[in-house]
Amino acid sequence: MCFRNRVSLRDSMRGIVEEPLLQLVPKRFDYIGNVAVISIPSELAAYNEVIASKLFSMRGNTQAVLNKVSKLEGEHRIADFEVLLGESTETIHRENGYTYKLDVKKVFFNPRLYSERKRVASKIKSGERIIIPFAGVGPFVLPAAGKGARVYAIEINPEACACLKENIRINRLEEQITVIQENFENLFRNENILHTENSLSAFPNPGKRKDENIQVPDRGFDRAIVPTPYGMDHFLGKISKLVRKGGYIHFYTFKAESQIPGLINEYKKMGFGVEHYRRAGNVAPGISRWVFDLIKK
Repeated sequence: MCFRNRVSLRDSMRGIVEEPLLQLVPKRFDYIGNVAVISIPSELAAYNEVIASKLFSMRGNTQAVLNKVSKLEGEHRIADFEVLLGESTETIHRENGYTYKLDVKKVFFNPRLYSERKRVASKIKSGERIIIPFAGVGPFVLPAAGKGARVYAIEINPEACACLKENIRINRLEEQITVIQENFENLFRNENILHTENSLSAFPNPGKRKDENIQVPDRGFDRAIVPTPYGMDHFLGKISKLVRKGGYIHFYTFKAESQIPGLINEYKKMGFGVEHYRRAGNVAPGISRWVFDLIKK
């Protein structure tokens, strides 16, 4: 759950934080399960403890308060956190009818996309075959499988993969989902991807059980959901090779609003129809996360 500035945090700091610094108190923060996550500017370091105490008291079941001190970094897409209050950073987060067990310090989870994930899930039909790279702990995966789809989830972070498998078990979706711990890009370095009529071909996945290979339908996947990390737009061309004509790609990218018209033209030149696009949250001054619902022509 995301909490914007509801008077509660910033105004509660009035008279405690010096007036010139008051506007630096964050406008919003997150609760992931019963862990509060905030990013406090370094200028407010002297007030970390009092801000944490306020967050801790705002919900009765809060068990920890974390200060995010870095952006997402590395191929595992995790940030650094400072524990301000509490000890355990493991939690249970519930969203759109599904349960997620995770350690906030070890895996990436964005609770602000809950409505977007619900929107995408509403478009899925039972029997679809779906591929989801950058799957994380499963916030797009579980709702897709819950709609009756057969889902292949790809994630490189071993901690996230372990959480995802546990979440699949908790939500009783074992028969619907295959998890592959791998760098998505590595799957394309092997040219042994064959498409033969009325058969399935597989991405070889060395060292994994046979049932952990990606079975690529002959005509391609019906849908791909791609919560792309920042700066990795080149994955659109790669994922499109696996999607059938008429299939859907929900593609997430980080752009300034002024770039969107040019991006739409680029997608059309790549052979996509743009059915829908929308802003799905701001991530930096002038830069937003955008989602495009693309149809492969």
